[in-house]
Amino acid sequence: MRILLTNDDGINALGLRMLAEYLRKAGHQVIIVAPDRERSASSHSISLKKNLRLTRIKEDDYCVDGTPVDCIVVATQKMLIHPVDLVISGINAGQNMGEDVLYSGTVAAALEAGLFGYKAIAISINSYQNQNFDVPASWIVKLLDLGLDNLIPENGILNLNFPNVSSEELRGIRLTRTGHRRYYNFIHIIEELDDGFIYRIGGEAPTWEIETGTDAEAIKENYISITPLGLSLTRGDAFPSILQWLENNNLLQFEISDAL
Repeated sequence: MRILLTNDDGINALGLRMLAEYLRKAGHQVIIVAPDRERSASSHSISLKKNLRLTRIKEDDYCVDGTPVDCIVVATQKMLIHPVDLVISGINAGQNMGEDVLYSGTVAAALEAGLFGYKAIAISINSYQNQNFDVPASWIVKLLDLGLDNLIPENGILNLNFPNVSSEELRGIRLTRTGHRRYYNFIHIIEELDDGFIYRIGGEAPTWEIETGTDAEAIKENYISITPLGLSLTRGDAFPSILQWLENNNLLQFEISDAL
């Protein structure tokens, strides 16, 4: 299988390098296009009105001085002579569950690939330090052998999160929905000034609402979490009340006099 590999932790991140090693040992052809440095929490940002540079490190190994989404754009629009069979973003150092998927450059890169019609997977491990990347790397190889890529929804992705445990401690795999979390002490004041202050964004470890069927519950109980994600943000359940409001206020169709 031809696989495009990217991340938001940067070209030298251990998770990316270990996954590439496992995939190549399994016989897959891997092309890496990743940011030249860490771009965590870059979400779906794309660099406009700015010259970007792509640098060849070695064969099938490139870095970009831009965001994870920039990497996907340049790879799919310029670099790939032949289409890839799969795009993988990760392995991210830290979970991408619940609301994290809105901030994550890892998830955004996979979603951008999905927009271009590629099958894509985002992979993360639930720890910010001392990660056991061997477990998700080896399991991804195994899951691809079993046809995981055939389950990816059209124009969507599969978001996989792994608990940071040994293979022996893994209990199985769960199909999940995104959960909810809260970060406390989200703003750290660095210095108070006469006209304001200097601060840094970055909260303590999140507090998860452990609800049945969520990614957070699966990870807490040492299961691999698989969550299908898409780009439709429309809340259909809000339609009836809004439609009723429009009807009650005669706003569904304007008279010419109303527009004057």
